Amino acid sequence: MGKTIAEKIFDSHQIDNPSEDIHVIRLDAVFCHEITTPIAINDLIGRGKDRVFDSSKIKAVIDHVTPAKDSKTAMQGKILRDWARRHDIRNFFDIGRNGVCHAIFPEKGFARPGYTIIMGDSHTCTYGAFGAFAAGVGTTALEVGILKGVCAFRYPKTIQIQITGRVPDGVFSKDIILSIIGRLGVNGATNKIIEFTGPVVEKMSMEARMTLCNMAIEAGATCGICYPDMTTVEYLWEFIKNEYTSQETALKAYEIYVSDPDAQYDDLIEHDVGNLSPQITFGYKPDHVRPVKDMEGVKIDQVYIGSCTNGRIEDLRVAAQVLKNNAVHESVRGIVSPATPTVYLRALEEGLIQIFMDAGFCVTNPTCGACLGMSNGVLAEGEVCASTTNRNFNGRMGKGGMVHLMSPATAAATAIAGHITNSKLFKG
Repeated sequence: MGKTIAEKIFDSHQIDNPSEDIHVIRLDAVFCHEITTPIAINDLIGRGKDRVFDSSKIKAVIDHVTPAKDSKTAMQGKILRDWARRHDIRNFFDIGRNGVCHAIFPEKGFARPGYTIIMGDSHTCTYGAFGAFAAGVGTTALEVGILKGVCAFRYPKTIQIQITGRVPDGVFSKDIILSIIGRLGVNGATNKIIEFTGPVVEKMSMEARMTLCNMAIEAGATCGICYPDMTTVEYLWEFIKNEYTSQETALKAYEIYVSDPDAQYDDLIEHDVGNLSPQITFGYKPDHVRPVKDMEGVKIDQVYIGSCTNGRIEDLRVAAQVLKNNAVHESVRGIVSPATPTVYLRALEEGLIQIFMDAGFCVTNPTCGACLGMSNGVLAEGEVCASTTNRNFNGRMGKGGMVHLMSPATAAATAIAGHITNSKLFKG
């Protein structure tokens, strides 16, 4: 019987099977940030186990509140910073070099096909875009990963979603994943892998695939995953060119991480996006999804463009295309946070930052702060935010605030109008 990509990765990394449904796998990387990792660090210190399994396989960043906003967040940064120095963790990205974890780590080539990756962050599933198994874990599992380089999981069950149809102009990967979450529900893929396949995925850039996989967790999935192909190879080539004689050789090596034709799935779903319109959330759950046109006219107070979901250069280009020669509505405050220093510099070089500032946006440093209501864009009670982030839980961006999730194009159009509306890029 054939295997899925997730099963192939598990089988190649398994080192123990202590019980029927528990499999211990070897980790290729452990990613860390300053919100969840300091708890694990302090507990390891308290247990007399202040060690790391392999400093070259640990990557760390200060990104959720940066620069620190108060003494508590400053201490969280200090704990991570001191730990990284103590254990000679070279791939540590401090203030000035830091970016949103799920954007900067792929940008540095740290996610590869066939890899196993954990992090104390639910959106770790982003790295599945590279054909990796990547999952967010709790503190105990993170500690074991840091100390021993292993993690325990149930053997993966997979839902394959084949995305088909010609994507309409003005519809983006964010709209596609919102429509999928709306279809599956927030528990529709619990404890399972979502394997994204089909002609639409094959044509997507790596950035678009990362958006898909980033939000797999919002349907309950452990990980979202795509097959590695030439698009993957080209994205990674700068980092892997000394390992392979050519891009074609690299592709052949990575082709082992493609599901077999006779692989068994928990479910097979065809998701036709040929008639899809831009999507938006309307309530306090990620599966509360409807077409943007059904929310037309809803007033907003803030527009936020950024995050590990939609803060990459492609996202800023699309938003700037909508914003060019327009101004943010007088009743709206607009905030844009390029996800990494590299994204910021490219946006600067391409004139995108100028477009945002001319339109009246506040451009901030790379940070996760606004997304989880910690800094750089927290909402007041009763305020409404049009956001390119990934969660719309009650109070997510501030107590009593409402968050509507959407694509960068829709967010930019909404900023101009002062209310929710479709962008000019959508002709439907």
